[in-house]
Amino acid sequence: MTLSANGPGALQDIALAFVAARRLARALPAYPGIMPRDMATAYAVQEEAIARWPDAIAGWKVGLVPPPLQAAMGTIRLIGPIFRGGVFPSAAAPVHLAAIEGGFAAIEAELVAVCADNAPDDKTDWTLDEAARLVGAWHIGVEFAASPLATINDLGPTVVASDFGNNGGLVFGAGVSAAIAADPSSLFCRSFVEGEEVGAATASVLPGGPLEAVRFILGLLARRGRPLRAGQMISTGAITGVHRIFPGQSARVEFAGQGSIDVLVARAEPLAP
Repeated sequence: MTLSANGPGALQDIALAFVAARRLARALPAYPGIMPRDMATAYAVQEEAIARWPDAIAGWKVGLVPPPLQAAMGTIRLIGPIFRGGVFPSAAAPVHLAAIEGGFAAIEAELVAVCADNAPDDKTDWTLDEAARLVGAWHIGVEFAASPLATINDLGPTVVASDFGNNGGLVFGAGVSAAIAADPSSLFCRSFVEGEEVGAATASVLPGGPLEAVRFILGLLARRGRPLRAGQMISTGAITGVHRIFPGQSARVEFAGQGSIDVLVARAEPLAP
């Protein structure tokens, strides 16, 4: 399906299809409409879906646009909402997550920022120092990337953004020093799926570091009329990569010297009406 313009009714239909598929825990065989041709259209679909999702926004994920597409998209990052019902504190026992059979699911090692105060409603330009002052705490975390559409990451950043940024939840772990965000090369992470190492890197792989992700999202959300609020979390980007996981599988992310997070993925069931 080629990229083309979408009218308001078509955007609503796409959003309704994604929301229904998530609520019914049913995979989508293909993108449910004409794929958005630009990020503005993708975020318009995202807004339609947010309005129809029966939960409050607890935070946001930040992801990278593949480098070959960044110029065409006019950005190197994209964002998606994280809903309250999908936020889990890590514990000694594995955190239980749920993936739609036949859809997409992955785990990502992340640094998570927590806002200390409300961001000004009309402030769209931020410096790194200003962003750092708004962050009240940093945590290790695992983003649970998930969608009813198995090919979501193959179809490009506008498709990813249109379905909640391909987010299915966030696991947050122990708090870490702000010094790690300032020097991301000091945090080394290893990710495992079913006991097999699938990725290893320091947080310095994030372009500009995790604070740049916070700075970016502050400006974008203000322009969308959704300024960050106190207590909201920002998952700042995949450190070791995006690692597919399927129902019945387990994963572990180790943050050297800072702790680890274990998850167990089950098959998603339909949500209650």
